[in-house]
Amino acid sequence: MKQVESNNWAAAVLSKGGLPRAERGEGIYIYDSAGKRYIDASGGPAVYCLGHNHPEVNEAINRQLGKIAHAYRYSFTSDAQDELSALIEGFCGNGLSGIVYVSGGSEAVESALKIALQYHSARGEQTRRRFISRRRSWHGNTLGALSVSDFSSRRQPFEGALIDASFVSSANAYRPPAGIDSEDLADYLATELEEEILRRGANRIAGFIFEPIVGAAGGVVPAPAGYARKIRDVCTRHGVLMIADEVMCGSARCGTWRALEHDGVVPDIMAVAKGLGAGYVPLGAAIYHRSVLDVLVQVDGGPLTGHTFTAHTAACAAGAAVQTIVKRDGLVERVRTEGELFKGLLCDALGDLEAVGEIRGRGFFVGVEFVADRSSKVPFDHDVQLSARINNHALSRGLLCYSVSGNVDGTNGDAVILAPPYIATRAELTEIVRIFADCTIAALRDIGRA
Repeated sequence: MKQVESNNWAAAVLSKGGLPRAERGEGIYIYDSAGKRYIDASGGPAVYCLGHNHPEVNEAINRQLGKIAHAYRYSFTSDAQDELSALIEGFCGNGLSGIVYVSGGSEAVESALKIALQYHSARGEQTRRRFISRRRSWHGNTLGALSVSDFSSRRQPFEGALIDASFVSSANAYRPPAGIDSEDLADYLATELEEEILRRGANRIAGFIFEPIVGAAGGVVPAPAGYARKIRDVCTRHGVLMIADEVMCGSARCGTWRALEHDGVVPDIMAVAKGLGAGYVPLGAAIYHRSVLDVLVQVDGGPLTGHTFTAHTAACAAGAAVQTIVKRDGLVERVRTEGELFKGLLCDALGDLEAVGEIRGRGFFVGVEFVADRSSKVPFDHDVQLSARINNHALSRGLLCYSVSGNVDGTNGDAVILAPPYIATRAELTEIVRIFADCTIAALRDIGRA
């Protein structure tokens, strides 16, 4: 039987009669049709940053629907679009003023790749067609985004039709390349990227795309200190556009609105989604620097990418409401400070377990990686299905988390992501940790390791 990577708790329950049926949500809780309550400790796949059924967001959507649901982007702009754009530009700053709105993360990445290609074409460098990405990365399900993703089970059915791309090492200080010390990792990775650019020919490289903090493909893996600045220098030196995929880790999830803000680095293009609209209406965006925008406007009149539902009016109204609340209620700072508490609680509850290799992340984006042997970091065998076991226990206890398997080599490796809504109280964060620790111990007991 083919081994596949599991990326959410749903895979763990399909064999037990199917998924529960969602009935309603309230705050950080979801209730199914049988009345069972679930704590949404992962915000779905790190989406529901304001929880569920937020009255202000619902009212903003209803108010917009009472006026007009959608006005086609080539015929009209809207107050909702302008309001959301102003909020995004205010959060981003640093010249990131070009925006293409889409319906989700894969489209946002696809648009970012197309903007990069159009930029080089507009500058007369149409040889720059190739992208470089990293191992153990995930950028989306469209063919372009999938082509720059290194997620074996998700790629395998489409091999042969994907765009050719280059891959360099993952930026994982817990699992650095053989022979590389963690303090030398940033230099090693920057050199590796530069060598790949030169090997292929700088005049053939369009962009380097990466997640500042890897989500689904790695189980929340922050890059080592200094890494982002070093690769920024490499990209600038060779005219390669730096593309930050912040679909999962951005929109305040890590305690800064831009994840790369933590590193003091500005990309040329970035993709956001998930927390941008908080799941109330599908929404994503490709955001790009004015230096890119100026070229596109001068030569082509603007970006040559977008869809029928680009800047969907009701979606923009939802996003504007979400981001207004994030700004007004100081949720970026709250995620930063409470995130330290949250990770500390997890370390206190799980840190002494021999099967816990690393607890990592920033803000309300935390991953726990499990290992069969702490000293060697050898993962559990895929057949053990540890992350799925943890999720099964969590589901039975009414806790939703996001499991990752295959995070080490595409087959083996277990991690679980916790990404609670930004509105979670300290009492709720404490309850999440308590239940998750109990479920982890129960799963380890199942396999004779606790």
